[in-house]
Amino acid sequence: MKEKVEKRIRRKAHIKKVLKYSERPRLCIFKSLNNIYAQVFSPDNRIIVSVSSLSKSLKGKIKGHGGNVATAVIIGKEIANLCKQKSITEVSFDRNGYIYHGRVKALADAARENGLKF
Repeated sequence: MKEKVEKRIRRKAHIKKVLKYSERPRLCIFKSLNNIYAQVFSPDNRIIVSVSSLSKSLKGKIKGHGGNVATAVIIGKEIANLCKQKSITEVSFDRNGYIYHGRVKALADAARENGLKF
């Protein structure tokens, strides 16, 4: 298990190094076993928008616990809508070292379908 975490941290460092010089805001995700979080950072690392499966505004929409693909789709739609309100149309996607599969892919696809470009 330790080796798996170390590999994710190495991937995370590589992704962050590449995105460091981007002028676009950065959509960063974090997932735990029970929840998923999405934040949009400005180029100077200030949080612009943030949504999670624990958000009070999403309590009625999420069924069960927040660690499933259906919840990731809801979070992706919500983050795209909040970015539209802040007039953000393009972001760089920081998958935070996670493999682009399952919840990560569902969140990214939902954000793209709702008008976010990356």
